Amino acid sequence: MRMPRRGLVIQARTRWLLVGLALLFSLVLLMYLLECAPQTDGNGSLPGVVGESMGKEYYQALLQEQEEHYQNRATSLKRQIAQLKQELQEMSDKLKSLQEKKSPKVNGMNYQGTKEQTSNDLLEFLHSQIDKAEVSVGAKLPSEYGVIPFESFTSMKVFQLEMGLTRHPEEKPVRKDKRDELVEVIEAGLEVINNPDEEDGQDEDDGVGDRQLYSENDFIEGYYRTERDKGTQYELFYKKMDGMEYRHVTLFRPFGPLMKVKSETVDISRSIINIIVPLAGRTEAFAQFMQNFRDVCIHQDKRVHLTVVYFGQDGLSEVKSILESVARETDFHNYTLVSLNEEFNRGRGLDMGARAWEKGEVLMFFCDVDVYFTAEFLNSCRLNAEPGKKVFYPVVFSLYNPAIVYANQDIPPPVEQQLVHKKDSGFWRDFGFGMTCQYRTDFLTVGGFDLEVKGWGGEDVHLYRKYLHGDLMVVRTPVPGLFHLWHEKHCADELTPEQYRMCIQSKAMNEASHSHLGMLVFRDEIEAHLRKQAYRTNSEAAG
Repeated sequence: MRMPRRGLVIQARTRWLLVGLALLFSLVLLMYLLECAPQTDGNGSLPGVVGESMGKEYYQALLQEQEEHYQNRATSLKRQIAQLKQELQEMSDKLKSLQEKKSPKVNGMNYQGTKEQTSNDLLEFLHSQIDKAEVSVGAKLPSEYGVIPFESFTSMKVFQLEMGLTRHPEEKPVRKDKRDELVEVIEAGLEVINNPDEEDGQDEDDGVGDRQLYSENDFIEGYYRTERDKGTQYELFYKKMDGMEYRHVTLFRPFGPLMKVKSETVDISRSIINIIVPLAGRTEAFAQFMQNFRDVCIHQDKRVHLTVVYFGQDGLSEVKSILESVARETDFHNYTLVSLNEEFNRGRGLDMGARAWEKGEVLMFFCDVDVYFTAEFLNSCRLNAEPGKKVFYPVVFSLYNPAIVYANQDIPPPVEQQLVHKKDSGFWRDFGFGMTCQYRTDFLTVGGFDLEVKGWGGEDVHLYRKYLHGDLMVVRTPVPGLFHLWHEKHCADELTPEQYRMCIQSKAMNEASHSHLGMLVFRDEIEAHLRKQAYRTNSEAAG
């Protein structure tokens, strides 16, 4: 009778052991699902649906966002596993190397020495690719078309110049390899920041506990470009939500693994921008410009100086009144009004604005009255210009005529709602070089503008070419926070037939997209078709 009791005890213990293992497995599975679960905002809302009822489209968009986040997280976990396997392999290789130290020599040379020489030769070649590329210093180029522009990106969007007929000025990376590439680059930048080496200038006494760790949520923006015979360069910027200090990481992929070029801390908290605006007339546009200036520069950024260079006497008193009104209402007095009683010359206006500054070195933003910018752009301006090293030439997104873009609405929406990157709303103005951020000493060193150029246009290209022919690096990239607002363009009767034709072509390019212009061209044909359709419908109803 004792044997059956022992069998029952063993069976009961086995059952409890299985139950315990099942509970342990369930706990591990729950922890994994919580780790991989997509994160959502606390309010559960998406851009564009705030205040709207939660319909089918809302849940589809939310589901898509969660799916993308899950896929990115899964990809990240797979990559971390691969890195752990690689580290394990490296440890194994180190153990092998200790054993191979006692291995016999081949042709008078130790096998391990041959292997190390090959590795050193490869590293030397990869570093030579970095030295050849335009990463640390600028390259002398023959013309403005020789620059390889960057494309900018955030964690969710890519802003691109080359669109063709299928791509969009702003879009999510569709191809999986491009998504994986950008995720890998962002994570590689985080690895450099969170695990610095001696070259990065970190204090040896700073332990991991004292060092502030960054995550993928701290990634602000990045730029990348590829030199086809050398590799791909990445400029990455990270910032904590509650800080003003940016971490800047430069990576380079020389058609091989990513290689760190540098890692540095960029403090822009005291970087003042002197925004210089040349102006003649157009007081209504200036009033609109000052509204944006008030919202962005005075209320948000608070680290700017405004220099307005006004040509002529007509409208000067109104411009003074606008500036004085803003000063009274906001207690903002960091502005300078330079009055020139002469014919308008944009280059001379910007040159006078640069020389009117008497407080030493300063970062300048050459701007126009039709340009709308955000506080994020001002930080991009600070991050991408460096005295004696590089100048920033952002590509502006130029908006089309709102009367055509929003023809199906009674009136166009407010300007703030028109600031979207779509093929039918605007285009990247990659042939324009008027908006630029550069330091005063660099501007004066290259000789400033060619003051022989009269009126609008031309002077910006001459200045741009001066930098291309010098040693400074030119950072050229589309930026999401810089827009050129549409305004009517007049083609004067005094122009020659060739000049008038070019003026009309420029007007058409700025007027509307290809598809919208096509609808205007074929408007009569479309209306005739609609009349026929209406007549056929009425005839069938009467019969």
